[in-house]
Amino acid sequence: MNSVVYTIGETVLDILFSDGAPVQALPGGAMLNTSVSLARLGTEVHFVSEYGDDRVGQMVDAFLLENHVGTRYVYRYPGLNTSVALAFLDHQRNAGYEFYKVCPTRRLATALPEARCGDIVAFGSFYGISGEVYPVLLPFLQQASRKGALIFYDPNFRKPHLDHLEELKPRLMQNFALADVVRASDEDLQLILGVDNPQDAWKLLQGHCKVLVYTTSDKAWWFSASQVVEGTPPVIEPVSTVGAGDTFNAGLIYGMVKRGVKPGDLESLSSRVITEIMDIALCCASEVCLSYDNYISESFAEALR
Repeated sequence: MNSVVYTIGETVLDILFSDGAPVQALPGGAMLNTSVSLARLGTEVHFVSEYGDDRVGQMVDAFLLENHVGTRYVYRYPGLNTSVALAFLDHQRNAGYEFYKVCPTRRLATALPEARCGDIVAFGSFYGISGEVYPVLLPFLQQASRKGALIFYDPNFRKPHLDHLEELKPRLMQNFALADVVRASDEDLQLILGVDNPQDAWKLLQGHCKVLVYTTSDKAWWFSASQVVEGTPPVIEPVSTVGAGDTFNAGLIYGMVKRGVKPGDLESLSSRVITEIMDIALCCASEVCLSYDNYISESFAEALR
């Protein structure tokens, strides 16, 4: 695997609560979680983000480097603390969040990589549509696309931003159009597009992205111009669903890197290859739900490689 994956997103310290008590504190943020799982799978990953030069930022930096995630493109902003997210698990082991965010005046004030043909650039969440970040992010994504890198987008859109949807929607739609692969949950697309099933979602996004991977809690669909492939995850008793979508993304990206998939290949992939890629993603997502971690375990990653 010679491809390089660049992941772009926010960094937080996740503090996880179960039954009212803290049970875990670890580096988080959607694309950070994806980065760690990908690196454990043996993929070369560089994280593009920003966090403070405080003790939490130092801990995050050390953790990423220990897990072989490149941090040369991270902006370590001075004088401010790294953001914190509190995640409260409900009886179904899904999390509700409260964020304590600290942002520097200048956003993403770092040298950006030069993605090339064969590389994958993954981005998403509110970071991917933030008014402060987007003027820096968009030209980078456009250049990466022109160079032939595969653009992977997960909107990860949540209810707290719904009041600002009218303002944010042009950026969301621009991201859909720029992406080669969109991986979105049923909740994402119900909030953004007002659709509640995968077929209607694909009707609206077909012609924008080459592939839509639509996920629910118990199923996934891969839509392209030529076919639809369904996948079902293993049946498990989850400990925590935090990181499930992020790890599903890591599995998709790993499967595409492993098979050398480029943007021009997406519409001609066989159903067998798509099924193999989807199975990896579904197994990764299920595995991460068996612990309080946000990423697949090293032993699971070693067995999967």
